[in-house]
Amino acid sequence: MSKPASKTNQPVSRISVSMPQDLLQELDRMVEQRGFESRSQALSDMINQQLAEHKRQLGDEVMAGTLTLFYDRTVSGVQKRLSDLQYKHIDEVVSSLHVHLTEDKVMDVLLVQGPARQLQQIADEIIALRGIITGRLQLMGAVIPPLHPLPPTSGKTDR
Repeated sequence: MSKPASKTNQPVSRISVSMPQDLLQELDRMVEQRGFESRSQALSDMINQQLAEHKRQLGDEVMAGTLTLFYDRTVSGVQKRLSDLQYKHIDEVVSSLHVHLTEDKVMDVLLVQGPARQLQQIADEIIALRGIITGRLQLMGAVIPPLHPLPPTSGKTDR
């Protein structure tokens, strides 16, 4: 059963979900605490996150996201190695933000786009650098205009 278009101008469908009462109460608390307009909005958000994670695990989906790094700038060569790796992966690293948090601790946020498996490999390479305290890759569907070339599709000669 379709309803009128949602705020994103996409048709919506109504579904029924069954769950234990205590889980429903927790959902309602989360909806209120996070300021969702409805349970449907909260569930849609959760489903979108899970679908993005599923696509990320599949590997070849072109996705956009951030790689957030926290590191010690006093570790010899860490900033040069970070810069070199960003340049090495210039097709995937779209932009970066560099913030000094304390005298010696820095946070970098890299905007990345490309095939999920490749982005994970780049994140792993960067996070493994000596001096990186912690890092996290967060991916979602490619919501920015595609900057990364799409992989060729089988059987098609033009794009």
